[in-house]
Amino acid sequence: MSETQRFLDQVVKDLDKSAPSNGLSEPEESKRIDPLEEYKRLQELRSGGRYVPPAKLRALLDQINVSKGSKDYQKMEWEKLKKNINGLVNKANTGNIKVIVVALFNLNLHKGLGLLIRSVMKAQSLALTFTPVYAGLIAVLNSKLPQIGDLLISRLVIQFRKAFKRNNKALCISSTTFLAHLCNQQVCHEILALQILHLLLNNPTDDSVDIAVGLLKQIGQYLSEITPAATSDIFEKLRQILQEGVLEKRTQYMIEVLFHIRRDGYKEYPIIPEGLDLVEEDDQVTHKVGLDDKLKAQDGLNVFQFDEQYEEHEEDYAKIRIEILGEDEDDEEEEYEDDEYEEVAAENVSNDENQDEDNDVGKLEIKDMTETNLNNFRKNIYLILKGSMSADEAVHKLLKLQVKVEDQDKVVDMVVKACSQETTYSKYYGVSGEKLCRQGRTWSDAFKKIFTENYNTIHRFESNPLRNVSKFWGHMLSSDALDWEVLEVIHLTENDTTSAGRIFIKFIFQELVEELGIPGLKERLDEEYIQPFLHGIFPVENADDLRFSINYFTAIGLGVLTEVMRETLQDLTNKKREEEESRGRSKSRSRSSSYSRSYSRSRSYSDSRSRSYSRSRSYTRSPSYSRSRSYSRSRSYSGSRSRSPRRYSRSRSYSRSPPRRNYSRSPSYSRSPPRRVYSRSRSYSRSPPRRYSRTPSRTPSRTPPRKSSRTPSRSPPKRFPRSPLRSQGSSYRDSYNNNGRAGFNTRGRGNYRGRGRGRGDYTSYRP
Repeated sequence: MSETQRFLDQVVKDLDKSAPSNGLSEPEESKRIDPLEEYKRLQELRSGGRYVPPAKLRALLDQINVSKGSKDYQKMEWEKLKKNINGLVNKANTGNIKVIVVALFNLNLHKGLGLLIRSVMKAQSLALTFTPVYAGLIAVLNSKLPQIGDLLISRLVIQFRKAFKRNNKALCISSTTFLAHLCNQQVCHEILALQILHLLLNNPTDDSVDIAVGLLKQIGQYLSEITPAATSDIFEKLRQILQEGVLEKRTQYMIEVLFHIRRDGYKEYPIIPEGLDLVEEDDQVTHKVGLDDKLKAQDGLNVFQFDEQYEEHEEDYAKIRIEILGEDEDDEEEEYEDDEYEEVAAENVSNDENQDEDNDVGKLEIKDMTETNLNNFRKNIYLILKGSMSADEAVHKLLKLQVKVEDQDKVVDMVVKACSQETTYSKYYGVSGEKLCRQGRTWSDAFKKIFTENYNTIHRFESNPLRNVSKFWGHMLSSDALDWEVLEVIHLTENDTTSAGRIFIKFIFQELVEELGIPGLKERLDEEYIQPFLHGIFPVENADDLRFSINYFTAIGLGVLTEVMRETLQDLTNKKREEEESRGRSKSRSRSSSYSRSYSRSRSYSDSRSRSYSRSRSYTRSPSYSRSRSYSRSRSYSGSRSRSPRRYSRSRSYSRSPPRRNYSRSPSYSRSPPRRVYSRSRSYSRSPPRRYSRTPSRTPSRTPPRKSSRTPSRSPPKRFPRSPLRSQGSSYRDSYNNNGRAGFNTRGRGNYRGRGRGRGDYTSYRP
């Protein structure tokens, strides 16, 4: 060793000796570092973008001894919950959505509600193609925790409002797309989608129409089924916008493409994609939120908040988790670090796949909302029908399935649907249904149930399936496999049937004619035990229904079946006509009797129940009576106890011979009314009668008048009947042309007082 080297070593030793010593060794000095403070420092570095080894963080957590109720512990759990939720949401897809749902339920979603909604909205806005996946995920979570769907819809509506005001097209598209798929999953009510469409198309622009078209593509099929009238109005509005031609060519082309998609039945845009229909209808919870409602985003749920009752809330959610997932589910919360998350998630998937078969069945009952068993059951039946060489083979295979009684109607429904899918009607399905229906009472009841359902929903079938289904049921009736009593659900009237229903009935009867022939069909319809069930098709009472049924069967070429109905209609018509005629005769008879009674009352002098007498003073030029040929003038005052009014009458009579029965010119005392008064003279009265006809009466006279005389009449005035006379016109002309005086001249100077109560007071009449 050289001297220089020895010198340097000595200098180093001297420096070490001269350095101040604090009396602590290096291990003791490292123990003074606070693990909690170091953990917080590393977390701040990590949040700032610095890389921190996960192993070092785990080592510090092991050294930290804090209570579960402390603020530091809750904050650490909050950070861990946020990482787990973000990792699970970002990993969700159609294949593993069931596993993701279970993992999310294992986390405390009550505490992480805001974190979950924010993570889902962020992931959806960055990947619009995964919107159906996130909508299906929310639908499952919402069925158990409805506050998740409510908060998500509220935040999406608020986000759409802000984006619409700021003209942020991208954010509007992401919001409306998510809302559309939530409506398809029945998490959100369709009224919100209609309000958004109305807002976008109220003042159409290129951007607003673009957003509306995108929304209609996603939700058009669902709206067409739920609210067809409102959907038609929206498309009519788009048609008007297209015809105006104000928008750009690109926007007009988008509208045309939308109409083509609608015409094709939204084949490329189903309501719910395959594999994402995870919730049964009974478990769905729909939130009715309006576009103009006052909503709260609850942004405070996105940040950490200290919980004084942390342990109690954790226990409450643990009970909820057990109710949702069951007791056999693993309740431990796993830690998902950023670098190791993929490995841990893969291990969870493999662990779920390696669980016991019983646990898998329990999970399926909880998580599987797709009716997989029912779909597989229908698929099996369809394959049996398609793979069988004959109807006997198909029925034999179906019976080997040992279907439960409550599922037999599903088998029948599948047979009918398979028949409807054929290009033309195949008798293979009719024979299969016939043999299956004869297997027992339960199968027969299942066929009756499906027949009623088909008839009530026949308007949903297209033309070709409608023809096949009708011929299928026609064969079932013609073979007597199906009881004819099922026809009682049909009411062939204009109001109770639709066009599709009438076509259904037409094809059924045409198939019956083809199988039985017209004579055989008519003979079958005439059987007594069938008649009560055919009154809806062949009515027997209402004339309008009879005419409609007759016209219907005549139009389809089966008028021979309407002979009985035609006779019934003729009988009803004749009976109605006879009733009207008898009613008219009774009315005319009652009118004529009333006219005759009024006429007889007008011609009678006094009532048998009253006494009539007159007290008069008569001044005559010659003491002669009316029986002699003389001209006399007299003034008479007459009073009567009857209810007839007292009138003063001035009459002119001409007579050559004294009348036989005339009680008006002499004072008379009569206790009974006179029978009739026959006079051939024409009398004119100037006193207004109480009851009169519009033409004067002309009474026949046996002898022509010789002289005229003016004598006041003591008899009460005649009451003219209300009934029209036979010769009113001629009588009126004769009376009017007689000396130019009208028959009813009431312009006299007489003053009438009193209404028949006691003695009347009459002033003298001066002609």
